[in-house]
Order: sequence, then structure tokens, then C-alpha cells
Amino acid sequence: MRKILILLTALVIPVITSAQAQINTKKVKIGDFTEKITKVVLTGNSFLDSSLKSDVANKWRVSPYEFCTLEEFEKLKYYDDYYFLLTVSGKFKKEDGPGIDLLTLVKGGNGASGGINGLLEVVSIPICPTEDPSGREFVFLPVLLDIIQSYTLESMEKDISGYTGLSNYSMNLHKAARMEIIFSENDLSNEITREFRDLNFDSDMVITDEDTADGYVFELEPNTLVSYTVSPTTPQPGSYCYKMLINTQTNELYYYRRHKISKKFGPGFLAEDIKRINSYRGRK
Repeated sequence: MRKILILLTALVIPVITSAQAQINTKKVKIGDFTEKITKVVLTGNSFLDSSLKSDVANKWRVSPYEFCTLEEFEKLKYYDDYYFLLTVSGKFKKEDGPGIDLLTLVKGGNGASGGINGLLEVVSIPICPTEDPSGREFVFLPVLLDIIQSYTLESMEKDISGYTGLSNYSMNLHKAARMEIIFSENDLSNEITREFRDLNFDSDMVITDEDTADGYVFELEPNTLVSYTVSPTTPQPGSYCYKMLINTQTNELYYYRRHKISKKFGPGFLAEDIKRINSYRGRK
């Protein structure tokens, strides 16, 4: 009889453990996202807030939304009736101060007493340097809103999406074998020399000035990817640079990686990024 009970216990415990693990997954925790109100937190910067209001009105489609102030956010963050979309400044361990701003989606409720870092983060994506941004963030803000929404919906369906993060989108490059890739000159690191370009850039990889590159986003150019990088205006050793390739017609993310900035590796796409992109696309 004792042997039977032990056997039964052994059979029951894994089932219970599995059920508990499923309940605690990110997929389950954000399963109510489309039913809850997303509070879009205004920054207090009138120019940015104006763009945020306009772009959210035009682009936000996956949940009901309302705008709120930072003061209202501080009061409402304790309630799990809300999700919050807000701009935060990110600071890494070795940095003296915040270097980049990120657009972040979090869920209210548990952990709110610990501030923004205590809330459940759904997704964060870099938007611009904290100091002296170039203005490109206003071009890419609608794009980033689409990426956040797509990622959140995928994370609600598949746990692997929620835990692998945005870098998983780099697999989309397998679909880009015949697509044109537009690089802004300012998005390339010092490693991308003339000699390197001649050896590693094919006819579908174009380097141009920032305004021309951003024009592809405005024109919704088909069959095209455009570069966007975010790093501190004055990078320090230990700062990070984020690199993206985005489909200009669909706003899908096709490449997302970051690297730590150092004396050897400056901001922008590195040589290894270009080689990785070529490999994903089936190019040498």
C-alpha cells in the first residue's frame, strides 16, 4: 500500500508543478492585455507629447487607451486594471547617468511599490538618446508603436516570444534575401570602412544620408528595410548601442541586436552585424 501511495504521489506532483508553472508564465500574466485600458503616460514635453498623442491615435489598435500625466501614473500604477505605455530613461551599471530613452509597456499592480522597475515589463524598445536627440525618434515613433503591439500580441500567444525578447525578430532576415537594405551613414560604426564595404556590401545594400534613409519610412517603400540605431549622444565604456532593421512597408522588425560600446567597438552597426545579416539572407 505504501508503495502505491508513493507512486501516486510521484504521478500527481509533476502535474501540480506543471500547472503552477503554467499559471506563472508571462503569457498568462499578460493574457488580459487586450481587455484592459492602456494608459499612455505623457512626458511633460509638449513637442514629444503632441507626437505621442497623434501617433497613438493613428496607430494604437490592440487595446483601449487613455492618456494620463506622470502624476496620475504614480497613483494608478498600483492597480492591475491598467497597462502603462511610457518613456523611461535607461542607465546601465557603468554609466554616470541615463544614456538612452526607451518606450516601455508595463502592467500595473504587483511590484508597484518598487517603482517602474518593480512592475511587470511586457516590452521595452529604445527610442532615442536621452540628451540631444537628433529628431529621428519622431520618424520612427509610429514604427516602434507597431512593433510594441505586434510583440505583445505574439507574447500573449507563445511563451517563447515573451521570454526571448525582440532579438528573436532577427530570424525575419531569412525572408529578406531579395529585399533592399538602406543604411543611414550615421548608423554605421567606424569598422565599416570603404574596403569592408567593397568586400561585404552587395548591390541590395545601400548607404545614404539620414534624411534619404528616413524618407523610405515616410513613403512606405515596399520590399525595403531601413536602419535605425540608438545609443547615447556621448557614449561611455559600458554604454550600449541598439541596432535595428525595419520593414518600411509593414513596420515589422527584421533585425534587433545590441552591443556594449568600448574603445574597440563604437556605436553603430559593426562588421559582425553586416556579416550576420548577410548570413541570415543567404549571402556570403
